[in-house]
Amino acid sequence: MEKEKEDAYSPTGVLEDYLKNTDSDSVSTKESTSEIKDQHFSKPPSRWAGFVQLLKTKSKRHIGTLHPLNLSKRLSSSMRENVAASPPADSDLNYFKPHWKNFTLSQLQSATNNFCHENLIGKGGYAEVYKGCLRDGQLVAIKKLTKGSQQDRIGDFLAELGIMGHVNHPNTAKLIGYGVDGGVHLVLELSPHGSLASVLHATGRRLDWSIRYKVALGTAEGLVYLHEGGQRRIIHRDIKAANILLTKDFEPQICDFGLAKWLPEHWTHHTVSTFEGTFGYLAPEFLMHGIVDEKTDVFAFGVLLLELISGRRALDYSQQSLVMWAKPLLKKNDIRELVDPSLLDDYNSLQMNLMVLSAFLCVQQSSIRRPQMSQARTAIS
Repeated sequence: MEKEKEDAYSPTGVLEDYLKNTDSDSVSTKESTSEIKDQHFSKPPSRWAGFVQLLKTKSKRHIGTLHPLNLSKRLSSSMRENVAASPPADSDLNYFKPHWKNFTLSQLQSATNNFCHENLIGKGGYAEVYKGCLRDGQLVAIKKLTKGSQQDRIGDFLAELGIMGHVNHPNTAKLIGYGVDGGVHLVLELSPHGSLASVLHATGRRLDWSIRYKVALGTAEGLVYLHEGGQRRIIHRDIKAANILLTKDFEPQICDFGLAKWLPEHWTHHTVSTFEGTFGYLAPEFLMHGIVDEKTDVFAFGVLLLELISGRRALDYSQQSLVMWAKPLLKKNDIRELVDPSLLDDYNSLQMNLMVLSAFLCVQQSSIRRPQMSQARTAIS
């Protein structure tokens, strides 16, 4: 009997309870697009909030007696229509904001010591990111686009500016300027802490639980804004520890919108033919079918939560996936084995339990089993 109670409280028990109770509530393939949209943009129902509140107050009620978790009812990948990958043109799109500064190449070279290797803080398939210091002492991150022809780089540059021109939230990175002299560059605010990856995985340094929890909450807030709070739905597509900048107060800011895509209101997803992103964070439906929607970011957010919980990398040096390592422990609700040993039990147990549950739900193999970002945020807040 005690074992059954433990199972009911485990992440697997919660998910199975949800699935049992929502079978009769699943979406029909005959639903109209407007119905799907209404479901997606509706606020998280009170029963979800009630469930989370129950966990927070450590109620002894059996989870099976609760209303089911109302996770996303978006169409499964096999039912979605195959739509084009390019968003419609926007006549109102204004790439260059008045407060963005146009830096000369000499200014950027001076800030980065001529883009020296010691200032290289990030490198991907499309760009290199350098730490720099402007003449007024402001620290900056300078993203230098490197892939493809000049025309390709200009196209990527304008696309990223187009996204960032519509983004304004405390948990998204602040673009302070750009450079088009001698290449294309983006210039962002940077604090001495750098990125989450550089702090969390620094040798000999322990990141306190309170900061990890703050980063999880802030990143969730930023993603909710991108998915639901802006002028358009934005899918980031490259959520990872290296793309979370930390302010001087350790407030997280989502950066690098180089792979981001608009998702028009009436579309269920994009289908992408080009393989892009970071191994360890890629959702299964993207790897198998090239499908990109909000649940792409939800999966990556789940991986980020596992990094914060365990202190491990999304892919370790032996190329083992953090998700594959964590899933057996998540199913057993073996929190002690999941938690970063460097924390030495110095963490809030309730916050940890909620983050473990949220991580488990976010990294589900099937996208329709994952929560929306607003629900994931509610679960950990």
